[in-house]
Amino acid sequence: MISEEEARTRILENVAAWPQRTVPLADALGCFAAKDYFARLPLPVFDNSAMDGYAVIASECKRGRRLRVIGEQPAGPDRKLRMASGEAVRIFTGAALPIGADAVIMQEDVTQEGEQIVANADVDAGEFVRRRGCDLAEGQKILAKGEKIRAGTLGLLASQGFSHVEVGSQAKAAIVSTGDELVAPGARISPGQIYESNSALLQGLLLGVGAAVESLEPCRDERQGLRAAIERGIKNHLLIITGGVSVGEHDLVQEVLNALGAQIDIWRVAVKPGKPFLFARLDDCAVFGLPGNPVSVFVTFLQFVRPAILKMMGASSLLLAEFPARLAVNLTNEGERPHYVRGRLDHGEFIPVGRQESHALFGLSQANALLRLAVGQSFRAGDVVGVQVWD
Repeated sequence: MISEEEARTRILENVAAWPQRTVPLADALGCFAAKDYFARLPLPVFDNSAMDGYAVIASECKRGRRLRVIGEQPAGPDRKLRMASGEAVRIFTGAALPIGADAVIMQEDVTQEGEQIVANADVDAGEFVRRRGCDLAEGQKILAKGEKIRAGTLGLLASQGFSHVEVGSQAKAAIVSTGDELVAPGARISPGQIYESNSALLQGLLLGVGAAVESLEPCRDERQGLRAAIERGIKNHLLIITGGVSVGEHDLVQEVLNALGAQIDIWRVAVKPGKPFLFARLDDCAVFGLPGNPVSVFVTFLQFVRPAILKMMGASSLLLAEFPARLAVNLTNEGERPHYVRGRLDHGEFIPVGRQESHALFGLSQANALLRLAVGQSFRAGDVVGVQVWD
């Protein structure tokens, strides 16, 4: 049995980023940049007005001063208007600032009298003016290789005229859930059976990290059927098998993988929940064998599968974000493995929720953070701890 860190290191050494692709900007949300991107233009591109009002020379726009309106500059093509002393130009938000103007007075702060305006407030130079390049300089890095592309990133790229972007490949995954006791949701359940929930859980986790789920396949605890399901699943970048990776008579995953010629690199990791964990390579596919209990599936996915997928897709940041939180209760790990406590991070406070057992789905459904307790580690209520957040 190996440590979490050693397991994660081995996995990441055995997966590689897949070839990059070029996609339309509209399809890049959630992808990871395959190269650095730099600004082609400053933002704003030209000096413009931040308000509807009048472009003025600030030193001449004092309370009670009359100014002659010589024209109008709407947002759109620059009319190249030029102002002189005692003049103003009607201007609208986003419109180019006329030559000679150095400020804008809001329309609410003037009184219009024919072709003149009377200022009802003093104006300072630069007031309500967006200066060229004040937000972004030409040549400034706007997106780093490996960075996740978010909605705001799309807007920024579009502002620079990019219609397409180079991104990492999308990881394609297959899920095989094993167990004679499992019944598909919607079917009739019999005594001793349970509804199969791991596929839905894993599908949500995979989609959340940006992977594509190519197949969901249930499988009984039977060698021939399991072998066929694995052979279909390894046509993808990764295959996740839930259940059947422990040491019972019906745990057949390791045996079948060996028969197929898989290179099994990890079997069992010192982590709670989730000790029965397997990682193997079969052809070009990364194979993950996760425990059958849903909370164990969840924790091992976040700690081991998620970083591997992110590396495959070209991400630069592979681990869950960690935030400081004040602990609401006393906690001690008296076990022999590090324990990931499920809980809720809310307004800077971490509160464990639900039963901390590997089958307890309700508590997991209410959680949004994990607290790792090392072997023998204790925390008291009020201590500041680091928690991993996924939601």
